[in-house]
Amino acid sequence: MIRWFLALGMGMGMLAATNGASAVDEVTPNVVLGIHGGIGEDKKDMTPELEEKVRAALHAALKAGKAKLDAGGSGLDAVEAAIRVMEDDPVLNAGKGAVFTHEGRNELDSSIMDGKTKKAGAVASVTIVKNPISAARAVMEKSKHVMLIGRGAEVFATRQGLEIVDPAYFWTEFQWKAIQDVWKKEAEAKKQSGDASDALEIPIAKPHYGTVGAVALDKDGNLAAGTSTGGMTNKMFGRIGDSPIIGAGTYADNETAAISCTGHGEFFIRYSVSHEIVAQIKYKKVSAKEAVEDVINRQLKDINAEGAAIVLDKDGKFTTARNSEGLYRGWITADGKVQVRVYDE
Repeated sequence: MIRWFLALGMGMGMLAATNGASAVDEVTPNVVLGIHGGIGEDKKDMTPELEEKVRAALHAALKAGKAKLDAGGSGLDAVEAAIRVMEDDPVLNAGKGAVFTHEGRNELDSSIMDGKTKKAGAVASVTIVKNPISAARAVMEKSKHVMLIGRGAEVFATRQGLEIVDPAYFWTEFQWKAIQDVWKKEAEAKKQSGDASDALEIPIAKPHYGTVGAVALDKDGNLAAGTSTGGMTNKMFGRIGDSPIIGAGTYADNETAAISCTGHGEFFIRYSVSHEIVAQIKYKKVSAKEAVEDVINRQLKDINAEGAAIVLDKDGKFTTARNSEGLYRGWITADGKVQVRVYDE
């Protein structure tokens, strides 16, 4: 297999982090649900039609999660409901809109965590589970494990009565064209180099960093967080990013905050990003805004790792940080006020 330039860590996908991009949203109080739909497209590639679809997807997810809270549901209920909506929307890289691996498959990862009990569940490399976030919750609540992967996760989800689909369900024209473009560039580069080995390193265009996530605070003061993804365009078969890993892409702790991340997963794993944010709040006694800004816009930016995180603290204060140009994100307050953003707004 052709190795794509050090997992693309040194390719064009990392340029955004070196171009000075860094941003945090203002702290918004009284938030009960916050979501993100990944870093998404660079602004130059964004069309009005796509932006409209992204905003609609975020609005729908916020409404679904808030409805659960208004009905007396838990933070876990809200997180699962919001993420299911985003998994079902082909405009986002999770569930229906998942990117393709190097072999032309859609492999999905997801996780969820309860801030009260610290219980968590995750699935990885699933190919037939329609809503991986529901499978992750089932692992948390109906098994003695935290993570199940591949065929084992699929069998478990089937036995739990979750909706199972043909792998073709996840095919979308947009993502299929994206992987075909990658294959074409790889073939051309290999031909020009005359290197027939699988070790040829080829810098290619920016990968699609797509992840969706949600954080919630319910009426009982319990926090929850969840994350779901189709991974990274052209990833190696079996590659697992940060999204299903507790402490990397997802974390919730009633004493501090709930976090969901998106970006170049290898770095988020190495830096235990979501747990690092919680640890700074808990032990350094800094605010959630200070913690997430330090981790995303200093620690990760210093190593050219592109990404973002959304944070909802125990008092209902919501903020985000990113070192990328954009971040599909939104939040809703207890009284129903909705805010959705894509870039700096």
